[in-house]
Amino acid sequence: MNKKHTKAAEPFFKKLLKDPEVRMHYQEEKAKSDIAQAVYTARKNAHLTQEALAKKAGTTQEVIARLESGNDSRVPSMPLLSSVAKACGGFFEYGFTFKRQPKHKAA
Repeated sequence: MNKKHTKAAEPFFKKLLKDPEVRMHYQEEKAKSDIAQAVYTARKNAHLTQEALAKKAGTTQEVIARLESGNDSRVPSMPLLSSVAKACGGFFEYGFTFKRQPKHKAA
């Protein structure tokens, strides 16, 4: 039997993500995917249908479906995400993540 040799994908992606433009697009798509998962999970935990969530959040079922798909080219607004979180009994939070900086010794 002839075995194919394959390489792990991780080194390839690490190299690819060194390009600032590629990294920016990756981070944007990851953020959309994270938002989609958060909306879906919040809705399910609140035992709401897309239609019920939309009504409570003051939007349409189609908007909720787009949010949950993660495939929309638009980034959802903070007021919309806040309304969705509130309708699910939660709060919308956002923040920044920084790389750890080495501590400098005082001179």
